[in-house]
Amino acid sequence: MDDLEFIQRCSSGNKQAWDEFVDKYSRLIYNYIYSVLKTKGRTLAQENIEELFQEIFFSLIKEDFKKLKSFKGLNGCSFASWLRQVVVNFSIDYIRKIKTTVSLDQENEEGFSLKDILTDDSLHTADVLEQEEWYSNLTGCIEGLDNDDKYFLELYINKKVSLEELSRFFKISRGAL
Repeated sequence: MDDLEFIQRCSSGNKQAWDEFVDKYSRLIYNYIYSVLKTKGRTLAQENIEELFQEIFFSLIKEDFKKLKSFKGLNGCSFASWLRQVVVNFSIDYIRKIKTTVSLDQENEEGFSLKDILTDDSLHTADVLEQEEWYSNLTGCIEGLDNDDKYFLELYINKKVSLEELSRFFKISRGAL
């Protein structure tokens, strides 16, 4: 039996055919939903995915299987390809119409809630911007130094080499450093 015959049996109210349809295409519909979410860079709560899944099935059967009956298999189009397009379009519409809400109390993977992050006084935005500006200026100054001076800073700051050792290494007095 080809796709068109099978779909005609399903849309005519044949319970056995419909049960077979649900078994055959449920997993595919879920895969298409997850594919759309991944492509769009979106995530949905499992209950929203379940709701979307149910709404897709409902859209196929409402108004006496109107959408399901619209499958014609033209130009060699398989039912799975047609269904993929239906799911993609429906999923995109669903994503557009739901409001993305974020709970202030829901914790992320690190165990912090949005409320914790927003009320954290350890780093204020102005402090962060000031630190970034200071770091940018320092980096610019270091880039302007010659290689010996850069090497000196590397040894002194990062490697924690003492000034006495550096004066011996560079063969200059400690005061000249």
